[in-house]
Amino acid sequence: MGQDPVVANPSLYRVIFENDRVRVLEYRDVPGDKTVPHGHPDSVMVTLSSFRRRLSGQGEHIDVEIPAGAARWLAAQDHSGENIGDTETHTVFIELKEPPPGKNPDDGVPLPLGPSGS
Repeated sequence: MGQDPVVANPSLYRVIFENDRVRVLEYRDVPGDKTVPHGHPDSVMVTLSSFRRRLSGQGEHIDVEIPAGAARWLAAQDHSGENIGDTETHTVFIELKEPPPGKNPDDGVPLPLGPSGS
């Protein structure tokens, strides 16, 4: 997995809670802000503001638009992002520290880029 997002992008991510099973990050940016490549474990993302972002990773990019108050699953992934909208981004990530049951996190199978609704 890529660099810790808090280390890679310390002006945008901060740890707001952590224990032995989860870590909770707050993310804030403004239009035009970009993140450098970093990695996330399996996470739940809760959007506190509506936003539009371009995520890049695995040799591709996708544009996502998510309303405020949404909760999305974010499979483990490495990516960078850019706020391509005209609003600030404010999200919370609940990162899981345990691998999925019965799955090898290092099996080399690429996972989808970006958040999903399930």
